Amino acid sequence: MTSGSGALAAAVDFIDRTLQNEGSWYRADDVGSRLGGVLASYGSSVGAVRGTVRDALRKFKDLDHDAVVMLASALWGRPGPGSQPVYERRLAAVVLLQSRSQLLRHSDLTRLEGFLRTAQTPELSAPLIADVLRPLLARLDSRNLQRAGTVLARWAADPDRHLREAAARLAGAAGPDPAGTDPQEARGAAPSKGE
Repeated sequence: MTSGSGALAAAVDFIDRTLQNEGSWYRADDVGSRLGGVLASYGSSVGAVRGTVRDALRKFKDLDHDAVVMLASALWGRPGPGSQPVYERRLAAVVLLQSRSQLLRHSDLTRLEGFLRTAQTPELSAPLIADVLRPLLARLDSRNLQRAGTVLARWAADPDRHLREAAARLAGAAGPDPAGTDPQEARGAAPSKGE
């Protein structure tokens, strides 16, 4: 599937509608209070989010790189004008990126940076770092790994606390650290999924 606007809109609508149908008010209240109201919630369980993304990937087969990143961005954004971003939609974007991380490129670091800046909670930023960014960096060839290292160095000095934390957690994954650690050795000590 290419990134055509009709197919993209259908995929977003399928995921959004399914997440709403799977939601419950008590889980939505729990998420709202846990996150301090910074994100809206449909009250869908984590299992429902994962199942919804799995079903969407079956329904909308052959998502290419552009379709994956555009779908993730659409889910990350606001569902409508004047509305708050929705936690479960953002979690679905993370699950989508986890599922299709092999399609991601070093040029996607800018988009992922935007996600980290606006994640609002470690429940979203931690899996982005461990299960999306780390595998992406581990796959890069030496030239693109060097480019990624430049991005991570910028993150390490950024005023945004979330980017600094991401850079610290990914230290060594995009080139040698100041102590001269081999990046291959650093990647060998990668955390397990869901750290």
